[in-house]
Amino acid sequence: MAKKVLPLTDAAIRNAKPQAKAYKLSDGLGLYVEILPTGGKSWRFKYRFEGQEKRLVFGLWPDVSLKQARQRRDDARAMVADGVDPGEKRKQDTAAQAEAQAVQAATFELVAREWHAAQVRTWSEGHAVKVLSTMEQHLFPVFGAEPISLLRAPAILPVLRAVEAKGINYTAKRLRQYCEAVFSYAIATGRAERNVGADLRGALAPCKVTNRPAIVEPKAVGKLLRAMEGYEGSPVTLAALKLAPLLFVRPGELRHAEWGEIDLDAEHGPQWLIPAEKMKMRTAHIVPLSRQAVEIITDLHPLTGAGRYLFPCNRAKGRCMSNMTINAALRRLGYDQGEHCAHGFRAMASTLLNEQGWPSDVIERQLAHAPRNKVRATYNRAEHLPERRRMMQKWADYLHTLKAGGKVVPIHRENVG
Repeated sequence: MAKKVLPLTDAAIRNAKPQAKAYKLSDGLGLYVEILPTGGKSWRFKYRFEGQEKRLVFGLWPDVSLKQARQRRDDARAMVADGVDPGEKRKQDTAAQAEAQAVQAATFELVAREWHAAQVRTWSEGHAVKVLSTMEQHLFPVFGAEPISLLRAPAILPVLRAVEAKGINYTAKRLRQYCEAVFSYAIATGRAERNVGADLRGALAPCKVTNRPAIVEPKAVGKLLRAMEGYEGSPVTLAALKLAPLLFVRPGELRHAEWGEIDLDAEHGPQWLIPAEKMKMRTAHIVPLSRQAVEIITDLHPLTGAGRYLFPCNRAKGRCMSNMTINAALRRLGYDQGEHCAHGFRAMASTLLNEQGWPSDVIERQLAHAPRNKVRATYNRAEHLPERRRMMQKWADYLHTLKAGGKVVPIHRENVG
């Protein structure tokens, strides 16, 4: 005859003293409290499921009272009777709870910042800053704290339309594209199942495509160059103005130019090597320097050569020229925003060089444009440097002729030796 187990009492549990080895005080029906050598008293439940003996831990006494332990035992026994393993059920509940917590923690802002960090290595510094600051300004304050898996298009669209209503349609379009990219990243990392950014396609008014203002007519180019020669502001700004049409790099690349990147004694001719991290497409770029460019840089060296940048900021030590400086200088010369801008020197060079017969691959490579297909990408790896060097010198000579107001001699490729 089996020994009858007497139900436990709070007093019996309280008075139980630890021993060298753990021992049990049984309450019946599989419930017992284990007295540990450390003095802890842990509730355990022993049961059988599908022929296997298993155990569950209900917690420590007195955090879990005798009454609560018995209720948990009864609930577990009911599950076993229904064919449910209470141990596996607990594991599933714990996993579901952890998943729910992860969903709540994966906010739009958190995932967006992760996505941004993953893209930075392929972007220029300026572009990376612009993308993040645009999201910080327009998206994060409104729904940045929302779990990304719960966000839907109706919550995002009003934000985009508010931006659109201010007349900055291009920014609204970019924000939608950023949302689509962030949701794509969230899907790839298991934190969203639907690309809500893609759902918003077509919900905004189409952007009117406008090219940056640029002067491309030869006589007008000559007039602009003469006006630039007459600039009476800072000699550092004047040097930047004069180099802009000669080099036709992006304005951000020009103002971030460093003396350590200039090599006037390079084997095949003077050049400026722009590091990959400064380029929009994250690929190092060589800019051959014409005689005219070398002369401007040489004259500039006594003014700024002791520092890091060719064009330092005159108000903040250790920083380069402001992104507004060249455009402000053009405005001062009488060229308003609708007529010509700093970026317009690239369009000027592209238009005139193409018109004059230079190979498009050579021009595009000098502009540091991304190749449009793999075949062209492979071709561009050759750099076209010899031809680019000839082109850059011919281009500088051509601009000199335009500035002088003399007869314009086209610089067709067949004239190149």
